[in-house]
Amino acid sequence: MGYVKEQIRVIKERDPAIKTSAEVFLYPSFYALLFHKWGHWFYKKKHFFIARLISQIGRGLTGIEIHPGAIIGKGLFIDHGMGVVIGETCEIGDNVTIYHGVTLGGTGKDHGKRHPTIGNNVMISTGAKVLGPFKVGDNSRIAANAVVLQEIPEDSTVVGIPGKVVRIQGKRINPCEDLDQVKLPDPVKMEICTLRRTVEGLEEQLKSLEHQMGLSDKELKGMKKAVVLDESPEIYVSPEFCERMQQTEFIRQPNQHRCEDENCENKEACNDYQEKNQ
Repeated sequence: MGYVKEQIRVIKERDPAIKTSAEVFLYPSFYALLFHKWGHWFYKKKHFFIARLISQIGRGLTGIEIHPGAIIGKGLFIDHGMGVVIGETCEIGDNVTIYHGVTLGGTGKDHGKRHPTIGNNVMISTGAKVLGPFKVGDNSRIAANAVVLQEIPEDSTVVGIPGKVVRIQGKRINPCEDLDQVKLPDPVKMEICTLRRTVEGLEEQLKSLEHQMGLSDKELKGMKKAVVLDESPEIYVSPEFCERMQQTEFIRQPNQHRCEDENCENKEACNDYQEKNQ
């Protein structure tokens, strides 16, 4: 009866769709965790075949696969549940919420601890994958379809592929009360915005240099190629440009630039400039 009362409390707390206590007996999570309790008891007694048999029966009835070796704390709720996989050495803390399509799996074929440890009060959203022997800190949230491959600090939100942590400072996350899976920060979008601002700043600096140096289109095209490439070809510039070379360090490899005019009077100055900057 203790298990039934706990499940009634947990499901009514976290699923707004439930209307009566009797509906708890229609939830796949209720039976999946019940089968796991039985299977885990046999697993600890080293009756591995019976434990695995019970686990497979539960998987067939509920669509939720929990290895009998997994250690599960109090108050776990698996909403909908279809496609959830929990590996052998996985450890789950108290008051964790897991949605359908979640995998708590391992990487490689090593023996020993190879599955994640989930802290208390963690929410793992639809389709998320947590792979490897690391810890997900207490009060954390993992967004839908995120792929988590490394340790997650406490009180954090993880989104994206691979998963990136977004710190929630000054606010503890309680997934039992806040089940919003949509309004989560997007670190990929934030990174793109940062890169765009950086590129815009570089373009402004480049325009300023072009204006100061008064370069022709041919010279600009050659200089841009020289800046981008590690091994740029020889670039032919006008004699007037040789004088300006002495006052700028804009070109990465000045020794690869020569004047197109064989009779240029500034060749000596150009050579001096190249020797100083080699």
